[in-house]
Amino acid sequence: MATDYDTPRKTDEDVDSDSLEELKARRNDKSASSVDVDDFEAAEGMELPGADLSNEELAVRVLPKQADEFTCMSCFLVHHRSQLAREKNGQPICRDCE
Repeated sequence: MATDYDTPRKTDEDVDSDSLEELKARRNDKSASSVDVDDFEAAEGMELPGADLSNEELAVRVLPKQADEFTCMSCFLVHHRSQLAREKNGQPICRDCE
């Protein structure tokens, strides 16, 4: 919650004089006027399914499979040899799929 440090501080007498109804009204006014910007910003960058991406270019450099890597025959992801759990019928299986 943002605090305005330039506003004068209330004394104990001012705090005691505020009625319960005034405090509830101020709380309701503050919560009603706040806007959740995060939800709007998150939805703004979201792509809808079926969006036309034909003019988009891939911005990631793709490397071929290295000598110390394997392709899991269950999830078809390329893993480092340290992730090799076992071979099933001569086909490598990663630790995640085991």
